[in-house]
Amino acid sequence: MSFMEKVGTIWKRPGEDVVPKDEVPLWLKYGARALGTCGGGIAIFLGLWNCFSILLGGVECLLSGMWQMIAGFVVIVIEAPCCCFFIDFVHTFSDWADKRPFWHRAVFYVSIGFPPIVMCIGISSFFGGGLIIGCGVLYGIMALGKKAPLEEMRVQAAQQQLGNSNKSNLNLVENATSISISPPPV
Repeated sequence: MSFMEKVGTIWKRPGEDVVPKDEVPLWLKYGARALGTCGGGIAIFLGLWNCFSILLGGVECLLSGMWQMIAGFVVIVIEAPCCCFFIDFVHTFSDWADKRPFWHRAVFYVSIGFPPIVMCIGISSFFGGGLIIGCGVLYGIMALGKKAPLEEMRVQAAQQQLGNSNKSNLNLVENATSISISPPPV
């Protein structure tokens, strides 16, 4: 059993299909899940750090820290429900989120990662929210899907080049010639 198979059995959920339905690379799928789990934990810690800014009178950073802690908790609930097994609804919410397309998670993670950065501009909010946004970006990459085979891409490129060569030379100005070829003025 290889190392990745061992990691896969650790992260496997009950009732999950043995054969994946999509063609997402294993390293990308588990990388996004690991980034979400670790990033959510770091976001919670850094959100708590932002909340201590109330001692200096920064109400914006308090709200940013609270938002970041909630966002980190939601990401951990979705990505690693085993970390929150003591809460009843976690598995049903996580299973519901797993059935959604990847682009739903991408949009959700990016949208909950930006408000802490906008509310309180600082390294802790930028790093905590950035990890959540990074997880969303990975899910966005997964939503794009697998690249086409090389032969298919070559055929598409050849068709596009043939289509462009059949058209007349499109310029912004018609009948324009380059300076070096044009005759001298009379």
